[in-house]
Amino acid sequence: MGRHERTQDGPEQDSVRLDARVFGMVQGVGFRYGTMGTAEDLGLSGEVKNLADGSVSVVAEGPQPQVRKLLDWLNSDRTPGRVERVDSSMSEAGGKYRGFGVG
Repeated sequence: MGRHERTQDGPEQDSVRLDARVFGMVQGVGFRYGTMGTAEDLGLSGEVKNLADGSVSVVAEGPQPQVRKLLDWLNSDRTPGRVERVDSSMSEAGGKYRGFGVG
């Protein structure tokens, strides 16, 4: 099995998980759908959802270079709305997501 092939019961071997919370004017501006489109373009799986405090939660899994590109995008001025701050952490991917969804 090659380095980047999936096993039947786990994530890709070099996969990482991004847990991010995005603060700013990020609800009601198409932010979740923009994030989903960007994540799908990068081949990532995970989910994005609005939180009660007005922030947005982003969980993305995939190859580390692609996950870092999503994090760079979240921190850029190319997102819908206005991002004031992104709190994020990286960990080992859990492999529970199939595709990228909006919650």
